[in-house]
Amino acid sequence: MNLREWGWDEQWAAAFAPQAAAGLQPARVIRQDRGACEVHTGTGERSAEPTGRFRFAVEAGETDMPVAGDWLAIDPRPTCDRAGIAAVLPRRTCLSRQDAGRPTREQVLAANIDLVFLVSALDAGRGFSLPRLERALALVQASGAEAVVVLNKADLCDDIAARVHEAQSAALAAPVVALSALEGWGVEELRPWLPAGRTGVLLGPSGVGKSALVNALLGTRVQATQPVREEDARGRHTTTRRELFRIPDGGLLIDTAGLREFQPWDAGAGLDSVFPEVAALAEQCRFRDCRHAKEPGCAVQQALADGRLDPRRFEHYLRLQREQAYQAQKRDLGAQRAEKARWKEIACWVKEINKQRDQDRG
Repeated sequence: MNLREWGWDEQWAAAFAPQAAAGLQPARVIRQDRGACEVHTGTGERSAEPTGRFRFAVEAGETDMPVAGDWLAIDPRPTCDRAGIAAVLPRRTCLSRQDAGRPTREQVLAANIDLVFLVSALDAGRGFSLPRLERALALVQASGAEAVVVLNKADLCDDIAARVHEAQSAALAAPVVALSALEGWGVEELRPWLPAGRTGVLLGPSGVGKSALVNALLGTRVQATQPVREEDARGRHTTTRRELFRIPDGGLLIDTAGLREFQPWDAGAGLDSVFPEVAALAEQCRFRDCRHAKEPGCAVQQALADGRLDPRRFEHYLRLQREQAYQAQKRDLGAQRAEKARWKEIACWVKEINKQRDQDRG
């Protein structure tokens, strides 16, 4: 087994050259759970932990800490149980959202991914929602990866074609695949998107069958599964960590824990790709700064009036736009407070140094 089977290529080798010159080794994060990391070095798996120097160098909090899919430069430490994480190589893509409960904090879900499988469930429960799908598409658009919409548990749906059509109306250019991971049909349609060297990630709420889908693609039971609760049709968390798997004769797949919130992080520019019909109409408005409310010559309002624009889609577009603007404002305020606190700390440090120097002179 070698690193190429885990996605290593010439570009990664070039990015790693300075680290190689320093005597470090490349490795990829294959498992992440509550701050701990398991990495693959090409010859086997190892536990790894950040070095003191790496922790000190991290200035942006957990955003720059390793996540599943990251490529690392590690100190092998042959006499220790854990390798030392010396650096994270620059990420090609990054799937992140607003950290739940902390609007000024970014939570990175996975790194260096080529494809995101957005998984919903057609089991008449809470696993299928067009607004949630549109949020997730905005999140993927901001990551730089491709999106494929997966409608799982299709064996429990009475009208699969109608649900596929409904999902396609929100997904637009993104492919939509209906399947049953439990029964095994439709799963093979996903394999062409993950050839050798490509990395995908499963994203969706609890109970939509992500773990069952991993098992079906790998051809073996590596993830535990649980049924949806009958009393409220809600899913249960069976995956508590993010883990990277190798698909036999194919690429790599990251399974993630179920997400209750799909709040995109800095997805403002991606909204036009998720709602291209709104963006196209906005170009035709009389005024460039049209808010699409009561301004004269608004092409968006005209399209709503004559039925060319879906009111639900436009309402959700405005909601996401407002949330992104609010989020940006909160981030700016948070950055200002952090900068103020940093300079206050520096001032105290300088004061202590001067005080100590005066004492030494006396």
